[in-house]
This record gives sequence, structure tokens and C-alpha cells, in this order.
Amino acid sequence: MKKFWIVGLVLILAACKTSSKTSDSASNYANYQEDLNSSLPVYPDYRAQMTAKSSLESSESAEAIDEQLDQVQESLISKNKSEPYFSGYSVLVYSGIDRDKAFKTRDDLALNFPDLTPQMQYEQPRYLVKVGKFTHKIEAQKSFAEVKTEFPTARIIQDRFQREEFKTLNELNQEDAEGQN
Repeated sequence: MKKFWIVGLVLILAACKTSSKTSDSASNYANYQEDLNSSLPVYPDYRAQMTAKSSLESSESAEAIDEQLDQVQESLISKNKSEPYFSGYSVLVYSGIDRDKAFKTRDDLALNFPDLTPQMQYEQPRYLVKVGKFTHKIEAQKSFAEVKTEFPTARIIQDRFQREEFKTLNELNQEDAEGQN
């Protein structure tokens, strides 16, 4: 046990040894240099990129890109025109199974809002009274705000509309029947 006390005392005395005084003068650090380039980020030269970009732009023609864009645009237009329906929005004023209420709602709409043309549809088993054909929802907001004052249950719904260029099967059959007479 005595050995442990002696070893402990020696360790404590060794830990308490006085340290040598360091010099804090600036002259000691006058020749200090450290290279930090390896740890700093490297940014590309902006001016060199701009001159290289301007030289590339001058060699390329903008007309080639315009021709490609025109071709893509024409293909999209022809694709859209070939589809008989387009998606949009309309204001649904009435949806229910009561036929008389549907007709009354349609008549009230025509009376109170002469600038709007109500359309009535029958999708078994319900009647729908709709107003307008809008491509974007924001366009339907004006009609919706007007109709909402008189018909609080009105709402904007997604709808599919037939393009005017395309005729329904019934219209084609009627034209054929008229042509045969």
C-alpha cells in the first residue's frame, strides 16, 4: 500500500511541474506561412465563361431552333385539333333527381342572369344544370361569383366539352337523313 502512495505522490508532483514560459511577441510569428489553397473552394472565372459563351452563340444560328420549335408547335396543334373533346371547367348550379327543380333552376338562371346561358343535361339518374364552358378555373370564377348569390349550392366542376368542329353521331345521322330526303 505504501508503494501506491509513493507512486501517486510522484505522479502528482510530475503533473505540477512548472511549464516553460512561451514568448508571445509578434516577431516570433513574422516568418510563419501556411498554404491553405488545397482546402479552399475553387470558383470558375466568370469573365472567361462569358467570352467563351458569346463566341459559341455567334457561331450557332437561332433559325435552326426556331424551325424545330415551329415543327413541335404544329404537331401539338394538329394533335389537339384531332381530339374531339377538351377538358375545362363549368359552374354546376343544380345536381339532383328532381326534374321539375332542374327546369325551375334553368328558368331562374335565364331570368336572373340573361348574359349566362344555362345548359341542362341528364345523366341517369340525375339532372345537371351547368353554366359556361371555361378552359381555366380562374375564368369560371366570375360566373361562379355571380351565380353564388342566388344559388348558394353552386360550385365549379371539371368538365369535358366537345369541340365545335366535331359533330356528334346524332348530328351526323341527322345530316345523312336530310341528304337522303
